[in-house]
Amino acid sequence: MARTTNELTSQAAKSAAAGKHGDGAGLWLYKRDDGTARWVLRVTVFGKRKEMGLGAFPAVSLKEAREKANHWRKVAADGKNPIRERERERRDAERSLHLLSDIAADAFESRKAELKGDGKSGRWFSPLQPHVLPKRGKMPVSEIDQRDIRDALAPIWHEKAATAQKAMDRLGICMRHAAALG
Repeated sequence: MARTTNELTSQAAKSAAAGKHGDGAGLWLYKRDDGTARWVLRVTVFGKRKEMGLGAFPAVSLKEAREKANHWRKVAADGKNPIRERERERRDAERSLHLLSDIAADAFESRKAELKGDGKSGRWFSPLQPHVLPKRGKMPVSEIDQRDIRDALAPIWHEKAATAQKAMDRLGICMRHAAALG
């Protein structure tokens, strides 16, 4: 007999005893004795069965778990490993969360030992704070291109060429630091 999908109901998921409870098509609710529970999707990837966590119950509802399961089943059907795809998506999302202001602060912290007086006078940040960070500090580093840098430094390029050059140098350090972080 073929297995049906959507065997669980929201009420059944809440009141289920400890153990594994199938919703069908590879979606399972693993419930523990202490009352905690989690959603797991079983998929076959490259001939091997994999279990992929979809979140804790009840934070992830039955409806949400089914939607996630459908999405990751499609990824597996396309011949991709859904677990690796999810990790890639997380890395991409993390990359877009690295703001220039945060990266600049982190780069400064990592270079403090090289600076005179451990960088306490604040001169390392002096070209960035008034000219670059107010304009581009809230941008993700992965989104910054040459035009953004040019536009941020254009107002001072002719009047304060030395400051603009220092700002360019500091931005280069920040970008290399961001690249090292991935």
